[in-house]
Amino acid sequence: MKKLNLVFLNAEGKSVTLSLNDPVEPADPAAIKDAMNTILAEQVFLSNGGDLVALKSARISENNTTPIELEV
Repeated sequence: MKKLNLVFLNAEGKSVTLSLNDPVEPADPAAIKDAMNTILAEQVFLSNGGDLVALKSARISENNTTPIELEV
């Protein structure tokens, strides 16, 4: 499953990641930055370290899971 990870800094300077499933690809960096700036401006999310105060990064990650057959 692919995820879009939006990484912000909070008031304590720590990273806070918001993950969204099944991102649209190819990613549009300008649209992502605009959305992240809106999240900051609206103060929609809080973290244990205070408000989100700055953009840090964005990335798409993919998690592949392979089951392992165990004889029990």
